[in-house]
Amino acid sequence: MRERDLSAGYFVPAQAFGNLVPQLSPARAWLGKHGYTFQFAYKGEALANVSGGLSRGMSYAHELTLINNLDLGKLLGLNGWILHGVLMERAGRQISFDHVGERRILLSEVYSLSGHMAAHLADFYVEKSFRRNSININLGRLTLTHTYGTSLLLCTFMIQCSAPVGIKSAQGWSVYPKATWGGTVRLRPTRDLTLRTGVYASSVLTSNPSGWAWGSEKQTGVMLPIELTWEPFFGPRKLPGHYKLGFGHDTSGFADLIGNVPSSMALRYAVRRPQARDTFYIEADQMIYRSHGLHQMAGGYLMAGYIHNTPQVSVFSDQFYVGTSLLGVIPFRPLDRFGVMYSYYQISKRLTLGQNLLQQAGLPFPAGVNGPQTHTATLEAYYGIPIMPGLLFQPSFEYQMRPGETSVIPNATIIGLKLIGNL
Repeated sequence: MRERDLSAGYFVPAQAFGNLVPQLSPARAWLGKHGYTFQFAYKGEALANVSGGLSRGMSYAHELTLINNLDLGKLLGLNGWILHGVLMERAGRQISFDHVGERRILLSEVYSLSGHMAAHLADFYVEKSFRRNSININLGRLTLTHTYGTSLLLCTFMIQCSAPVGIKSAQGWSVYPKATWGGTVRLRPTRDLTLRTGVYASSVLTSNPSGWAWGSEKQTGVMLPIELTWEPFFGPRKLPGHYKLGFGHDTSGFADLIGNVPSSMALRYAVRRPQARDTFYIEADQMIYRSHGLHQMAGGYLMAGYIHNTPQVSVFSDQFYVGTSLLGVIPFRPLDRFGVMYSYYQISKRLTLGQNLLQQAGLPFPAGVNGPQTHTATLEAYYGIPIMPGLLFQPSFEYQMRPGETSVIPNATIIGLKLIGNL
């Protein structure tokens, strides 16, 4: 189990176990024997705002993802090296923008930063393990939030996949499908400890929307992440836990969020010089019971986390979340999974100050802002039902308090459905 965990790919897979077309198993086995494995998945999300927010209505978004893994040992004689490539198509609309009045938090997971893309290139990197999987490296174009601050449990939720909003909303933490040049080395000095660190280029999250135009990216600095993970097994049932302590330093020079201070207040509220951004996070989840298997998802978990960013240059200065992900809460449905998570988001006081100064001076707010922004919170719940191998049906509920991070827009109630299918 330990060896398999460390050598696994960095990409967080779709949570629908098995395949819809088992007849392809012989072809899959033949391809795997000759060095090629793949996963093709559909994920669709339809969400409807039924009360509060800006308006009632529904938005739909989907993605088609092709994950390719090439064993370069079997194909080219480069033993131990694996080439990973992730292609995806995304289309649809974001309910946050259309009906809720929220511009900073995406309430639908698969809505893309890059807009509608028929063949977006996400991750494209090589990987190799050494010394019986105690050392692992990757190099190429990678998504940081599939390597740092993430987990399979977080990606059973919409809002926090593939990492908490406080991490993935910051530029240096490139979020799927935005990949960037860099690499990571993972070390496992003991059975229960993993240390990972790397160097990545930092660029605006919306640059290179297709994923193919590598020369068009304007790099502003480098991101230097490091994460220590403790993964113990507790008790006779071997209940796994995942406890993460992480830090990231983005050397880019980010502007003071106070913005342009009105001239009448310039002497009192000086704009500070651009500075780097630091991110600190601690995340924990612990299995509290085991059911139907020995793998990491075979049971129920409690989970919590806290993220802090440099307030002067980070829209979200703080976030904390607490939640649970439970398997088989209904006795006659042992493989269904129920999850609920509450998250609180604190807007940078520096940003709030700048907006207050605009209001005092009678100047307009930026587009999408309807007042000085302070904080918001979200509550999300889902019930995942595996219909058959490779097909997951997941009704969902979301409730956003203070959409737009002010009290101007009424709290929004959202219901919806996620559907995941693996070929």
